[in-house]
Amino acid sequence: MINKIKLYESNSFDPYLNLATEQYLMETVEEDACILFLWQNQNTVVIGKNQNAWKECRTTLLSEEGGFLARRLSGGGAVFHDLGNLNFTFLLPQSEYDLDRQFSVIAEAVSLLGLKGERSGRNDVLAEGRKFSGNAFYKNGKQAYHHGTLLIDVDMNKLGRYLNPSKAKLQAKGVDSVRSRVVNLKELSPAVTIETMKDAMAKAFAKVYDKPMSILTDADFDHDAIEQLRQRNASWEWNYGQKLPFTIEMEERFPWGSIQICLQVENGLVVSSKVYSDSMDWSVSPVLEPAFLGCRFEKQALQAAVPAHMENAEDIRQMLAAQM
Repeated sequence: MINKIKLYESNSFDPYLNLATEQYLMETVEEDACILFLWQNQNTVVIGKNQNAWKECRTTLLSEEGGFLARRLSGGGAVFHDLGNLNFTFLLPQSEYDLDRQFSVIAEAVSLLGLKGERSGRNDVLAEGRKFSGNAFYKNGKQAYHHGTLLIDVDMNKLGRYLNPSKAKLQAKGVDSVRSRVVNLKELSPAVTIETMKDAMAKAFAKVYDKPMSILTDADFDHDAIEQLRQRNASWEWNYGQKLPFTIEMEERFPWGSIQICLQVENGLVVSSKVYSDSMDWSVSPVLEPAFLGCRFEKQALQAAVPAHMENAEDIRQMLAAQM
């Protein structure tokens, strides 16, 4: 039985720290407590545990524009976070996990802001028939969490640009995201802001659980434990090096001929490479194919692998840059 409810608001926009804090809170939540964690990430694409980063977003564009890619523990699809979005997480013992109760907090919060929210299927919450909240779930045996987004004033141009994959043909075994028509709550009610939504979520949480609410502060946490989780979350191996094999094909035509590069990637590294070309230069394929083997599947690494002595090396590097 839930006897205590607690609220924690992060003052950091670091996605790796926020996801580490989320996991820490889940693993340390008391047997009779429920925690509501409110947090924001700056310019971040967050992918589900079993998703292929390259298939879900334009990783190179995101990085070049100062954005972050982060992998969460829960399943589901890729989402874009900026400071126009508020994230929430309910953390509690698995025995007290109640989706209907947790979703009712969101509906009540939206109601306090003068809008009607309704659950759609298992994962979404709608306002006026349009999705403003996507949700995902995780259980580790003893504890569980339910987290999601609340779109207040998200930059929809960036959302669409980062979450649209590049024109390269990529086939993967990871879980694809399901694209949904989404809406900012500010579009439905201009008075809604991040701060008013934070306040509404806190009030709704206390009302639905009908318990006195205490406030958690940074002094309550083991920061060494959180930092270890943060380092894992920020690592290339965690975000890109998962065992999700895939193949990718990149093709381009130049004045000197066409070229098709086919790469098989496992754990984020190129394990097989085939290059086809109708160029008069017979050496294109035998030179490029071994050059890519063992490379990280990153634009800079693949560009650097193109031998400088090749006659059309710069064209191939530009092709890699354009299609990744």
